[in-house]
Amino acid sequence: MSERTPQSFANYKRRLPPFHFFVIPVLITNLIVAIVYLILHPGLLPAWLLIVSAALLMLAFLVRINPIKVQDRLIRLEERMRLTALLSEPERARVPELTEHQLIALRFASDAEVPNLVQEALREQLGPKDIKKRIQNWRPDHSRV
Repeated sequence: MSERTPQSFANYKRRLPPFHFFVIPVLITNLIVAIVYLILHPGLLPAWLLIVSAALLMLAFLVRINPIKVQDRLIRLEERMRLTALLSEPERARVPELTEHQLIALRFASDAEVPNLVQEALREQLGPKDIKKRIQNWRPDHSRV
């Protein structure tokens, strides 16, 4: 089993090379070709090819975005349960005040850091990027979509 590079703020974002560097560029190029073809050869078939090209590009984005939305819902639930276990009662009562993006960002914080980060996030209205920058002991998430 190979060792994974430890996650940090600098490298936590996930790129899926076949999708980001092949599928999307090919579909964008296909859409551009369809537009040019329609301009050069107006007609029903080129118009239909443009519509299909746009639909394929939209489909590719939906195929990527919808699982991320489901993942975010699961992360919110996981983090609410985790915060319930880690926070004291006064802090626990404030968990609903955290935004979706704050909850998702907190998933990377170690258990020891969570109470302070939750207080800071609520007090200073920290955005997800700010929360992630303040994490000292990164809790990796290798199961991201």
